[in-house]
Amino acid sequence: MMKIFFITATATTVYWMVTRYKLSYDGDNDLLHGDGSFFGFGAPHGVLLFIILPCFLLAIIWNEGFEAFEILWAFSIYLEALAIVPQLFMLQKTKEGEAFTLLYIFCVGAYRGLYVVNWVYRFATEPHYWQPLVWVSGVVQTLLYADFFYYYFLAIKEGAKFQLPG
Repeated sequence: MMKIFFITATATTVYWMVTRYKLSYDGDNDLLHGDGSFFGFGAPHGVLLFIILPCFLLAIIWNEGFEAFEILWAFSIYLEALAIVPQLFMLQKTKEGEAFTLLYIFCVGAYRGLYVVNWVYRFATEPHYWQPLVWVSGVVQTLLYADFFYYYFLAIKEGAKFQLPG
């Protein structure tokens, strides 16, 4: 039931992004969509070239078992780890963000950080728990947030507006 809710919520979000909130897209600062399309085929930019394709190739190389389901599962794990990269690039380019966007990035990063806590707990309590593919992807994703978390907490501590250096 939760999977159906998650898929529906995701589909609704994507629908709103391409319809209701389309005008909020900042193409001038978007480093990963060179030609303005979803996949950004225009060189040298593109989500397809720099995120989706490498994740798929890595899934073919490193998976739990060389079967279609396992490859697609590994692809989803790798893609989840890098899905935030376009948002972080946009944040790096503009050097600041809206409060709601910053809170969203923080919540997604905190969610991933709690996954790391879960893995440590499971490793300590379950005798045969071993998922290096998931662990590496999760650590990579968590490390991608490190810079953001530092400046986010710094802004909260000082009661200042979130601002990246540069």
